[in-house]
Amino acid sequence: MKKIFTTTHLAILKHLIRWTLITLPIAIAIGSMVALFLWLLSWSIHFRFAHPEILYALPLAGIAIYFTYKYYGKSSDKGNNLIMDEIHEPGGGVPKRMAPLVLLATVVTHLFGGSAGREGTAVQMGGSIAQLFSNWFKLNAADTRIILTAGIAAGFGAVFGTPLTGAIFAMEVLTLGRIQYNALIPCLVAGIVGDITVAAWGIHHTAYHIEIVPAGQHLFADYLPFDLLLLAKVIIASIAFGLTSLLFAESVHGVKNLFNKFIFPKWAIPALGGLIIISLTFIIGKPDYLSLGVDAEHAGAVTIPSAFNAGGADTWSWLWKTIYTTITLGTGFKGGEVTPLFYIGATLGNTLSVLMNAPVSLFAALGFIAVFAGATNTPLACTIMGIELFGGEYALFFAVACFTAYFFSGNSGIYSAQRIAVPKIFEEKSPDKIISDTSSKRPNYLSGKLVKYKITK
Repeated sequence: MKKIFTTTHLAILKHLIRWTLITLPIAIAIGSMVALFLWLLSWSIHFRFAHPEILYALPLAGIAIYFTYKYYGKSSDKGNNLIMDEIHEPGGGVPKRMAPLVLLATVVTHLFGGSAGREGTAVQMGGSIAQLFSNWFKLNAADTRIILTAGIAAGFGAVFGTPLTGAIFAMEVLTLGRIQYNALIPCLVAGIVGDITVAAWGIHHTAYHIEIVPAGQHLFADYLPFDLLLLAKVIIASIAFGLTSLLFAESVHGVKNLFNKFIFPKWAIPALGGLIIISLTFIIGKPDYLSLGVDAEHAGAVTIPSAFNAGGADTWSWLWKTIYTTITLGTGFKGGEVTPLFYIGATLGNTLSVLMNAPVSLFAALGFIAVFAGATNTPLACTIMGIELFGGEYALFFAVACFTAYFFSGNSGIYSAQRIAVPKIFEEKSPDKIISDTSSKRPNYLSGKLVKYKITK
């Protein structure tokens, strides 16, 4: 008996119990805040549906968000990157005011029609609440880093109803090529408990469904459990998904840098962003690319669920959503990038399925997770997300899509505070570089044109 249950096992058991007890109240608090956020978000979106004229106040909403963060936000304006920086190199901590500020600002953004997501809000609330509990529990710096990572897991898992994805995402997103296994148990507990808490509050998540893909006949049907031709189509589409991730990440950073460089006073930036969104909606003639993109404002609207059906997206829906979201987030409105990335990926998958004569719902699902994987550099978490959301039957295609998109998204990402432990091109030597450092050294098309035509130096 002594050989089976040693002092090492007792230490492991003590470790598991300690972190479970620490994580439980934090995850319950985060899950409750996420449930409140999702309820307010749904209310704000449907209120705008009933009062579409409220869109014209979007510039004023942007100005209000700007001054709120200017006078009350302090370091909160750094958002997800602040939490990641605190995990990498502890500094001033994550302010407790971040949670209510980002919740309010995101609800206001969606209420008035801004195109944004919800993951950023959930993650920031998770980090802020985790920091608050860390102070109450008097945790040391090393334990605080772990509990902040668990806060990310709880927020992400709760907001999308994907607890395992939340745990893997929190450990994978911090550093490219390195998973933070020291946070494994807290992240897993946080993801599960956060998701259960949201469900206990009666909040339900959107269900997605992939239609069964007919087996058909192919050359190696007797030896392989999948269609080689379909696999080739998935790889080609996934390259497009990765390039779209690159386009999105570069556009968000580019819009932000461009407006900050040329627009004064700074409060005019969100006002101008709101005016551009209003103008685009007037030009296009429909509101499909406003807000979250999950619920349909009118019959026939392009949404994430509609993209899983034939004819459920326009050819350029993915590009319009990219433009709307990069302008919204790049000019200072709040929310997240992930749900818009789901929209972009699903609608692009819908378009590619038509061009490549491929299953619509399968390609929409692949785009859903792969564009997200490329933009956040989290292929493993996104593969797990595919399994949690769509089932495990097409897990092979999910993995191929996510890892292909990850490589073809290049040295880019929506989180500038990500570190690079293992570069995507293995010949490069870049231990623990920051994503923003590598992206700043790459030539930017827009800035290159500005220099060429002597608009700037």
